[in-house]
Amino acid sequence: MSFSSDTPFVRALARAHQQVATPLPGPAFCQLAESLLELLFPERASRPLLRPDAIAATLSQYQTDLAALLARVPLSDAPAAVAAAFMARLPSLREQLLRDAAAILAADPAAQGTEEVIATYPGFYATAMHRVAHALHLLHVPRVPRLISEHAHQLTGVDIHPGARIGPSFCIDHGTGIVIGETTVIGAYVKIFQGVTLGALSVSKELQGIKRHPTIEDDVVLYAGATILGGNTVIGSHSIIGGNVWLTESVPSHSRVYHRAQIHVTRSEDPTADLTFSI
Repeated sequence: MSFSSDTPFVRALARAHQQVATPLPGPAFCQLAESLLELLFPERASRPLLRPDAIAATLSQYQTDLAALLARVPLSDAPAAVAAAFMARLPSLREQLLRDAAAILAADPAAQGTEEVIATYPGFYATAMHRVAHALHLLHVPRVPRLISEHAHQLTGVDIHPGARIGPSFCIDHGTGIVIGETTVIGAYVKIFQGVTLGALSVSKELQGIKRHPTIEDDVVLYAGATILGGNTVIGSHSIIGGNVWLTESVPSHSRVYHRAQIHVTRSEDPTADLTFSI
Protein backbone atom coordinates (compact mmCIF):
# COMPACT_ATOMS: atom_id res chain seq x y z
CA MET A 1 0.00 0.00 0.00
CA SER A 2 1.26 3.47 -0.85
CA PHE A 3 0.50 6.68 1.05
CA SER A 4 0.29 10.24 -0.22
CA SER A 5 -0.07 13.51 1.61
CA ASP A 6 -3.65 14.08 0.41
CA THR A 7 -5.21 10.85 1.72
CA PRO A 8 -7.69 11.28 4.60
CA PHE A 9 -5.71 8.96 6.86
CA VAL A 10 -2.46 10.90 6.42
CA ARG A 11 -4.23 14.26 6.89
CA ALA A 12 -5.89 13.00 10.08
CA LEU A 13 -2.52 11.90 11.45
CA ALA A 14 -1.02 15.26 10.52
CA ARG A 15 -3.76 17.08 12.47
CA ALA A 16 -3.16 14.80 15.47
CA HIS A 17 0.57 15.54 15.40
CA GLN A 18 -0.10 19.29 15.11
CA GLN A 19 -2.54 19.34 18.03
CA VAL A 20 -0.65 17.17 20.52
CA ALA A 21 0.92 18.83 23.54
CA THR A 22 4.66 19.32 23.45
CA PRO A 23 6.26 16.01 24.46
CA LEU A 24 7.98 16.08 27.81
CA PRO A 25 11.54 14.80 28.24
CA GLY A 26 10.34 11.84 30.29
CA PRO A 27 13.65 9.92 30.35
CA ALA A 28 15.50 13.04 31.52
CA PHE A 29 13.08 13.59 34.43
CA CYS A 30 13.34 9.93 35.45
CA GLN A 31 17.13 9.99 35.23
CA LEU A 32 17.23 13.10 37.40
CA ALA A 33 15.01 11.36 39.98
CA GLU A 34 17.39 8.39 39.93
CA SER A 35 20.39 10.70 40.37
CA LEU A 36 18.73 12.42 43.31
CA LEU A 37 18.16 9.07 45.03
CA GLU A 38 21.83 8.18 44.50
CA LEU A 39 22.84 11.49 46.05
CA LEU A 40 20.49 11.11 49.01
CA PHE A 41 21.50 7.49 49.52
CA PRO A 42 25.13 6.71 48.64
CA GLU A 43 24.25 3.02 49.10
CA ARG A 44 22.70 3.29 45.63
CA ALA A 45 25.55 5.24 44.04
CA SER A 46 28.38 3.77 42.00
CA ARG A 47 30.67 6.65 43.03
CA PRO A 48 29.82 8.18 46.42
CA LEU A 49 30.77 11.83 46.89
CA LEU A 50 33.17 12.23 49.80
CA ARG A 51 33.48 16.02 50.16
CA PRO A 52 30.76 18.43 51.34
CA ASP A 53 31.64 20.94 48.63
CA ALA A 54 31.14 18.27 45.96
CA ILE A 55 27.73 17.42 47.42
CA ALA A 56 26.73 21.09 47.56
CA ALA A 57 27.84 21.63 43.96
CA THR A 58 25.91 18.55 42.82
CA LEU A 59 22.74 19.69 44.61
CA SER A 60 23.03 23.10 42.93
CA GLN A 61 23.54 21.45 39.55
CA TYR A 62 20.50 19.22 40.03
CA GLN A 63 18.39 22.25 40.93
CA THR A 64 19.53 23.98 37.75
CA ASP A 65 18.83 20.84 35.72
CA LEU A 66 15.36 20.50 37.23
CA ALA A 67 14.52 24.13 36.47
CA ALA A 68 15.63 23.65 32.86
CA LEU A 69 13.44 20.56 32.49
CA LEU A 70 10.47 22.27 34.16
CA ALA A 71 10.78 25.10 31.65
CA ARG A 72 9.25 22.65 29.15
CA VAL A 73 6.23 22.01 31.40
CA PRO A 74 3.17 24.30 31.62
CA LEU A 75 3.46 25.68 35.15
CA SER A 76 1.61 28.37 37.05
CA ASP A 77 4.85 29.45 38.77
CA ALA A 78 8.34 30.13 37.46
CA PRO A 79 10.32 26.91 36.82
CA ALA A 80 13.22 28.14 38.95
CA ALA A 81 10.89 28.78 41.89
CA VAL A 82 9.30 25.34 41.60
CA ALA A 83 12.71 23.68 41.36
CA ALA A 84 13.92 25.56 44.43
CA ALA A 85 10.78 24.58 46.38
CA PHE A 86 11.27 20.94 45.47
CA MET A 87 14.95 20.90 46.41
CA ALA A 88 14.10 22.52 49.76
CA ARG A 89 12.08 19.39 50.55
CA LEU A 90 15.03 17.03 50.13
CA PRO A 91 16.10 17.02 53.82
CA SER A 92 12.62 15.96 54.98
CA LEU A 93 12.32 13.56 52.05
CA ARG A 94 15.54 11.80 53.05
CA GLU A 95 14.40 11.61 56.67
CA GLN A 96 11.08 10.08 55.58
CA LEU A 97 12.82 7.48 53.45
CA LEU A 98 15.25 6.54 56.20
CA ARG A 99 12.24 5.79 58.39
CA ASP A 100 10.74 3.73 55.57
CA ALA A 101 13.96 1.74 55.25
CA ALA A 102 14.04 1.16 59.01
CA ALA A 103 10.44 -0.06 58.91
CA ILE A 104 11.25 -2.54 56.15
CA LEU A 105 14.31 -3.77 58.04
CA ALA A 106 12.30 -4.26 61.24
CA ALA A 107 9.52 -6.13 59.44
CA ASP A 108 11.55 -8.44 57.19
CA PRO A 109 13.56 -11.24 58.86
CA ALA A 110 15.48 -11.73 55.60
CA ALA A 111 16.83 -8.17 55.54
CA GLN A 112 20.51 -8.02 56.52
CA GLY A 113 20.68 -4.29 57.18
CA THR A 114 19.48 -0.84 56.18
CA GLU A 115 22.13 -0.65 53.45
CA GLU A 116 20.73 -3.75 51.78
CA VAL A 117 17.17 -2.42 51.98
CA ILE A 118 18.13 0.91 50.44
CA ALA A 119 20.32 -0.57 47.73
CA THR A 120 18.28 -3.58 46.63
CA TYR A 121 14.70 -3.71 47.90
CA PRO A 122 12.06 -2.91 45.26
CA GLY A 123 9.62 -1.87 47.98
CA PHE A 124 11.99 0.83 49.16
CA TYR A 125 12.69 1.98 45.61
CA ALA A 126 8.98 2.19 44.77
CA THR A 127 8.33 4.17 47.95
CA ALA A 128 11.26 6.50 47.27
CA MET A 129 10.14 7.27 43.73
CA HIS A 130 6.60 7.81 44.98
CA ARG A 131 7.77 10.32 47.56
CA VAL A 132 9.69 12.19 44.85
CA ALA A 133 6.66 12.13 42.54
CA HIS A 134 4.33 13.16 45.37
CA ALA A 135 6.51 16.15 46.23
CA LEU A 136 6.21 17.36 42.62
CA HIS A 137 2.48 16.61 42.70
CA LEU A 138 2.08 18.85 45.77
CA LEU A 139 3.85 21.61 43.82
CA HIS A 140 1.19 21.26 41.09
CA VAL A 141 3.61 20.05 38.45
CA PRO A 142 1.51 18.39 35.73
CA ARG A 143 2.30 15.05 34.03
CA VAL A 144 5.84 14.74 35.37
CA PRO A 145 4.83 12.96 38.61
CA ARG A 146 3.04 10.31 36.54
CA LEU A 147 6.12 9.86 34.38
CA ILE A 148 8.18 9.14 37.49
CA SER A 149 5.57 6.85 39.07
CA GLU A 150 5.21 4.85 35.86
CA HIS A 151 8.99 4.53 35.62
CA ALA A 152 8.99 2.95 39.09
CA HIS A 153 5.95 0.85 38.16
CA GLN A 154 7.77 -0.65 35.19
CA LEU A 155 10.81 -1.54 37.30
CA THR A 156 9.06 -2.90 40.41
CA GLY A 157 5.50 -3.87 39.52
CA VAL A 158 4.27 -1.44 42.20
CA ASP A 159 1.72 1.07 40.90
CA ILE A 160 1.31 4.07 43.22
CA HIS A 161 -0.49 7.17 41.98
CA PRO A 162 1.50 10.33 42.80
CA GLY A 163 -1.53 11.79 44.56
CA ALA A 164 -1.70 9.03 47.18
CA ARG A 165 -0.84 10.27 50.69
CA ILE A 166 1.45 7.86 52.52
CA GLY A 167 2.50 8.35 56.12
CA PRO A 168 5.86 7.68 57.76
CA SER A 169 7.53 4.31 58.32
CA PHE A 170 5.82 2.69 55.33
CA CYS A 171 6.75 -0.90 54.53
CA ILE A 172 6.20 -2.66 51.21
CA ASP A 173 7.17 -6.32 51.43
CA HIS A 174 7.97 -7.90 48.02
CA GLY A 175 5.69 -5.42 46.28
CA THR A 176 4.84 -6.97 42.92
CA GLY A 177 1.24 -6.31 41.93
CA ILE A 178 0.48 -3.60 44.49
CA VAL A 179 -1.92 -0.88 43.26
CA ILE A 180 -2.54 2.27 45.32
CA GLY A 181 -5.04 4.75 43.90
CA GLU A 182 -4.91 8.51 43.67
CA THR A 183 -7.00 9.47 46.72
CA THR A 184 -5.72 6.74 49.03
CA VAL A 185 -4.66 7.90 52.48
CA ILE A 186 -2.24 5.67 54.40
CA GLY A 187 -1.22 6.33 57.98
CA ALA A 188 1.99 5.58 59.86
CA TYR A 189 3.62 2.17 60.34
CA VAL A 190 1.53 0.45 57.67
CA LYS A 191 2.80 -2.77 56.09
CA ILE A 192 1.60 -3.97 52.69
CA PHE A 193 2.39 -7.27 50.98
CA GLN A 194 2.36 -8.16 47.29
CA GLY A 195 -0.84 -8.09 45.26
CA VAL A 196 -2.72 -5.62 47.46
CA THR A 197 -5.16 -3.27 45.73
CA LEU A 198 -6.37 -0.02 47.29
CA GLY A 199 -8.85 1.00 44.65
CA ALA A 200 -12.16 2.64 43.81
CA LEU A 201 -15.60 1.06 43.83
CA SER A 202 -16.43 2.77 40.54
CA VAL A 203 -14.27 4.17 37.76
CA SER A 204 -16.93 6.60 36.50
CA LYS A 205 -15.31 9.78 35.17
CA GLU A 206 -17.92 11.83 37.02
CA LEU A 207 -16.25 10.78 40.28
CA GLN A 208 -13.01 12.56 39.37
CA GLY A 209 -12.07 15.04 42.07
CA ILE A 210 -13.71 13.25 45.00
CA LYS A 211 -12.21 10.69 47.38
CA ARG A 212 -12.60 7.34 45.64
CA HIS A 213 -10.00 5.21 47.41
CA PRO A 214 -9.79 3.89 50.97
CA THR A 215 -8.16 5.23 54.10
CA ILE A 216 -5.74 2.95 55.94
CA GLU A 217 -5.10 4.09 59.50
CA ASP A 218 -1.91 3.63 61.56
CA ASP A 219 -0.28 0.26 62.30
CA VAL A 220 -2.33 -1.76 59.78
CA VAL A 221 -1.07 -4.89 58.02
CA LEU A 222 -2.51 -5.81 54.60
CA TYR A 223 -1.56 -9.33 53.55
CA ALA A 224 -1.02 -10.60 50.01
CA GLY A 225 -3.90 -10.31 47.58
CA ALA A 226 -6.16 -8.18 49.78
CA THR A 227 -8.48 -5.85 47.85
CA ILE A 228 -9.93 -2.80 49.62
CA LEU A 229 -12.22 -0.50 47.66
CA GLY A 230 -14.13 2.74 48.10
CA GLY A 231 -13.56 6.30 49.25
CA ASN A 232 -15.63 5.82 52.39
CA THR A 233 -13.87 2.60 53.38
CA VAL A 234 -11.68 3.04 56.46
CA ILE A 235 -9.47 0.32 57.89
CA GLY A 236 -9.14 1.13 61.57
CA SER A 237 -5.77 1.33 63.27
CA HIS A 238 -3.94 -1.80 64.42
CA SER A 239 -6.07 -4.00 62.14
CA ILE A 240 -4.87 -7.03 60.19
CA ILE A 241 -6.45 -7.78 56.82
CA GLY A 242 -5.70 -11.33 55.72
CA GLY A 243 -4.71 -12.58 52.30
CA ASN A 244 -7.29 -12.52 49.46
CA VAL A 245 -9.84 -10.59 51.52
CA TRP A 246 -12.25 -8.39 49.51
CA LEU A 247 -13.50 -5.36 51.48
CA THR A 248 -15.88 -2.60 50.44
CA GLU A 249 -16.87 -1.42 53.90
CA SER A 250 -15.06 -0.05 56.92
CA VAL A 251 -13.76 -2.09 59.82
CA PRO A 252 -13.06 -0.72 63.32
CA SER A 253 -9.65 -0.51 64.90
CA HIS A 254 -7.97 -3.71 66.12
CA SER A 255 -9.99 -5.82 63.65
CA ARG A 256 -8.86 -9.18 62.25
CA VAL A 257 -10.37 -9.93 58.85
CA TYR A 258 -9.65 -13.23 57.15
CA HIS A 259 -10.82 -15.09 54.07
CA ARG A 260 -11.58 -18.72 55.00
CA ALA A 261 -10.81 -20.98 52.04
CA GLN A 262 -12.12 -24.54 51.73
CA ILE A 263 -9.51 -27.03 50.60
CA HIS A 264 -10.40 -30.66 49.89
CA VAL A 265 -7.70 -33.36 49.81
CA THR A 266 -8.41 -36.74 48.17
CA ARG A 267 -6.34 -39.81 47.30
CA SER A 268 -5.07 -40.00 43.74
CA GLU A 269 -6.62 -43.48 43.33
CA ASP A 270 -10.09 -42.11 44.12
CA PRO A 271 -11.92 -42.03 40.71
CA THR A 272 -14.33 -39.34 41.95
CA ALA A 273 -11.41 -37.00 42.50
CA ASP A 274 -10.57 -36.53 38.81
CA LEU A 275 -10.42 -32.85 37.88
CA THR A 276 -10.79 -31.44 34.41
CA PHE A 277 -9.65 -27.90 33.77
CA SER A 278 -8.03 -25.76 31.11
CA ILE A 279 -5.90 -22.64 31.19
